[in-house]
This record gives sequence, C-alpha cells and structure tokens, in this order.
Amino acid sequence: MINNMELKMTYKIIPTDDLMIRPVLRKRLEKRHAKNKKLRIIDELGLHHGDARVDIAVINGIIHGYEIKSDQDTLLRLPEQIDIYNSVFDKMTLVVGKKHLYEAVKMIPDWWGVILVKADSKGKVVFNTIRKEETNKEQNQLSVAKLLWREEALRILEEIDEAKGFRSKSRDLIYSKLSTVLDQKTLNKKVRETIFFRADWRSESPLMSYGD
Repeated sequence: MINNMELKMTYKIIPTDDLMIRPVLRKRLEKRHAKNKKLRIIDELGLHHGDARVDIAVINGIIHGYEIKSDQDTLLRLPEQIDIYNSVFDKMTLVVGKKHLYEAVKMIPDWWGVILVKADSKGKVVFNTIRKEETNKEQNQLSVAKLLWREEALRILEEIDEAKGFRSKSRDLIYSKLSTVLDQKTLNKKVRETIFFRADWRSESPLMSYGD
C-alpha cells in the first residue's frame, strides 16, 4: 500500500527543460494537425537572418510559431523575440513552465496563445492551454520577405516580371523590392508555399504530407 508520503512524491512536479518539452510538443502538434493534407514542422526556424530563431514553426496554410520557455530558461531575450515574432508569424504561442507563467504572460501580446507545461517526477510532460492564439495583425512585409533565401526571393520576382535590374543586387534590396511589389496577403502566400516546398532543408525538419 502506498502511504501519503509516497503518493506526494509520485505526483511531485519537477522543473521542466527544453529537452523534456520539445519532442513531446512536436508529437502533440503532429497529432493536432494529423488531418491536414499538408504539414511541415520546423525546428529552430531562423528569422531576420539569424537575429532570432523560433523553437518550432508549423506551416499548414499559415505559419504558426511556438516559443518554449521552460522552468530552466530565463526571460531575458523574450522582449527582443516578441518584436521579431510579431513581425513575421500569422499566429504565435508561448509554451511556458510554471516558474515563468505570470511574468511571461504580462510581457506578450494578447493575441499570443499560452500553453502551460509541467512535468511530474516520472518525467511525464503535461500541457494545459491557458489562452488560445489569435491572428496576428502586426506583421511586417519586409520581415516576412526575409524568411526567404535570396534565390527564392529573386525567383518570385522573376515569376511576377519584377526582377529586371535586381538579379545582381544584394539580398536586402531584393527583399525590399519584393515587399513593395506584392500586397501582404499575396506575399504571405508566396513565402509560405516557398518554405513549405523547400527541398534543401535540414534533415530534422521533414516534409509530411497527409492524404492527396
């Protein structure tokens, strides 16, 4: 028979860390989107050419970022990350340990989703949705364009007959051109499709297709 002390130890909450959270979160996202015909889940998607990396990005018609702040992390970089994520993602969710929950929620915009993550003494990770994400209305076209590689951005300019005079230009000028000749909706669609079908990607970021 388990006594009260043993029972308490069985359900003791232990501090979370990234290595504990990330694989379980990926499986949760794969299950959540299992009925989608096309899905891509990317670890450490680079933004602003390396200024920041979101922990997990889900591409399935929109780009949804997931930032992990475990109990072992700090919130020192969160303000800078917020500005960058706001400029890029269609939706954004903070996955946060109990240690940082209240402070982090005060820092992030109201449209971000919030998922509380805990782990018991056996290492079982449990997620609890505190707030559902909403659509971002703060995207910046230039920041979205910078999700592309230079060759990808130039190829889109070629497709819309706007590449003349830009084939030998720097990537920054190409991104600037692309962000001005396409409206926000069209640019977002082009960028999502390009990233989704990108062939030369890291091996840990596989393309998954469900159905036709």
